Amino acid sequence: MNEKNNNASNDLSKQDDGASLREQFERQDIRQIGVGPHEKPWPTDEHYDVELLENGDKRNVPDKYRYWSVDAIVAELDPLRFSYHVAIENWEHDLNVGTLVRNANAFMAKEVHIIGRKRWNRRGAMATYRYLHVRHHKTTDEFINWCKENAFPIIAVDILDDSKSVSEVDLPDNAMFVLGQEGPGISKEITDAADMSVHIPMFGSTRSINASVASGIIMYEWMRQKGKTV
Repeated sequence: MNEKNNNASNDLSKQDDGASLREQFERQDIRQIGVGPHEKPWPTDEHYDVELLENGDKRNVPDKYRYWSVDAIVAELDPLRFSYHVAIENWEHDLNVGTLVRNANAFMAKEVHIIGRKRWNRRGAMATYRYLHVRHHKTTDEFINWCKENAFPIIAVDILDDSKSVSEVDLPDNAMFVLGQEGPGISKEITDAADMSVHIPMFGSTRSINASVASGIIMYEWMRQKGKTV
């Protein structure tokens, strides 16, 4: 690197006071997430977790659920969950799984199904998997049989020759949305077994979007059609 480039790099790493970016970051006021220890006397309702009351609650949950135990939150949410399920194929340890799980929590899916590898990127889910139900299927056949036995129509989400725009079809109440892996997309076994295939219309220069992003759009579209959005 020449002297001119070195000088440019040095300029970028410092502000007016000469502090490095690391020093500025370490001393700046970072927005605190969550709340600290609860003031005494503590609430005695069974929803509350004593450890959280004592040490504070830094979880990514709405204020309504501050200091609540995981079991109490799940029990509160279970009867409110919507009737659709969402699934993703995970044959190569796909990093999209964690974000899809987080989306499913936000949009109140009944269950999440992971097809293939049991290990997945839990860090990307921001611990939201603790508050919903995640079911694992070792094989595609096992998943398809589960859907048949429980009367869930399989909705393949991918850009296929016969797929229709998701905004132009009536999505079933008990839809099982299935998304494929990043890159190869949805498997032939799933498309062959699907009751319907849908895609998200694109308007720019890209043909497709990230699978986890697509999952959020699909779930929200189901909610919109069912009048569940605010």
